[in-house]
Amino acid sequence: MVTDEAPATSGRIVLLTVSHRVAPGLLSWPAWQTLRAADRVLCADGGHPLLPYLREAGITVEAGTPAPTAQELVDACAGGRTVVVIPSTGGEAAGDDAGDGTGDGTGDGTGDGALTDGLARLAGSGRVQMPDLELLPGSYDLPGARLLDLVHVMDRIRRECPWSSVQTHKGLAKYGIEEAYELVEAIEDGDADELREELGDVLLQVVFHARIAQDGLNEENEPFSIDDVAATIVEKLIHRHPHVFGDETAETPEDVKAHWLRTKAVEKQRDSVTDGVPLGQPGLALASKLAGRVRTAGLDVELPTGDGIGYDLLAMAVQAEKAGVDPETALRAAARTYRDAIRTAEAGAVATE
Repeated sequence: MVTDEAPATSGRIVLLTVSHRVAPGLLSWPAWQTLRAADRVLCADGGHPLLPYLREAGITVEAGTPAPTAQELVDACAGGRTVVVIPSTGGEAAGDDAGDGTGDGTGDGTGDGALTDGLARLAGSGRVQMPDLELLPGSYDLPGARLLDLVHVMDRIRRECPWSSVQTHKGLAKYGIEEAYELVEAIEDGDADELREELGDVLLQVVFHARIAQDGLNEENEPFSIDDVAATIVEKLIHRHPHVFGDETAETPEDVKAHWLRTKAVEKQRDSVTDGVPLGQPGLALASKLAGRVRTAGLDVELPTGDGIGYDLLAMAVQAEKAGVDPETALRAAARTYRDAIRTAEAGAVATE
């Protein structure tokens, strides 16, 4: 018999994902619309941070009950009903929610793999009329959100690791120098993967020192946190870039550098252009830095004369800076070429033995 009745719709399953790096309750408008229109909202995680905000918004959530099986979820959608599933927050905060290395917070949670696998099996069997399946991101990570993970991990390591928990600024100082040199080497090698890793190691030093300072171990000074560090550099960058954030103009990189130095002089109230130049840096870099300060200030300073290779190197460093060449970088490049020549000679010596 032929009827004019429309076939029963199979409903809709919505997996609502949220980023743990975004404050709970800050959901996208499509997410709120879907939650309000849903026939059922399920969340097996009774402690999910989103639950209080959903309840405050008048949304009924079936929380803290065992997660439904794939078949039970399909059955719940019979008659065209919409069921929203809020995956658990079973993964570590520092984990990669997406499972693909992007860390964009749109994964299904480590505790919900059985459900998604079961739905995939049912859909592939061809024996079940499947509801519409939708992955709805309720919140997204902003650029820089993974830095919150680093702070979280560092806090835990500082609390629980026997070595990290007793470190001080002075004890870590040598690692900062080592990591800076390794970063320079990665830049010179031109290896993007190595550069990314070394930048992370340098960033770790910043977060580690800030965490130590937060514990009040900052050589008797007032404690500060990583947020204070970030706030300080943000304020400095804005103040020293009035051509970006203010009304001033800068046409060339030289204009920017000159303004930067003038601003620093006012901020620091330095008596000499040499103030603030770290004397502990490598000799060629130190000589080049001093020469740059002299040139920028428009001073006429004769090079000191004396016996020995040191004065010759000083003159060469000043000449290089005047020509726009970083003598430290130039010498390192030449030294790397020298290293390659040494290896070639060693290989030749072995071949003739």
